[in-house]
Amino acid sequence: MLYAVKMDVAIPRDLDPEVRAETVAREKAYSHELQRGGEWVHIWRMVGQYSNLSIFDVASNERLHEILWNLPLFPYMTMEITPLAQHPSDIAVES
Repeated sequence: MLYAVKMDVAIPRDLDPEVRAETVAREKAYSHELQRGGEWVHIWRMVGQYSNLSIFDVASNERLHEILWNLPLFPYMTMEITPLAQHPSDIAVES
């Protein structure tokens, strides 16, 4: 199942700098693991924002929920999640 997930990050300005650095490092490592495993298919930065648009390919709603809740930055995020379906005008799809 494919999902587009827009993640907006708002780390509190008064968060201890060491905690911030450690959390961001864990987030990067976790996202790399999921990308290498094929579940986090794409990630794009939203220009001028601390946000990204990501595409996930996961087995179920529950799996996506698990992935997102385990993001180290999850407590500082708001998300918009959109399930995706193949478009019939996509030239990559063979009839």
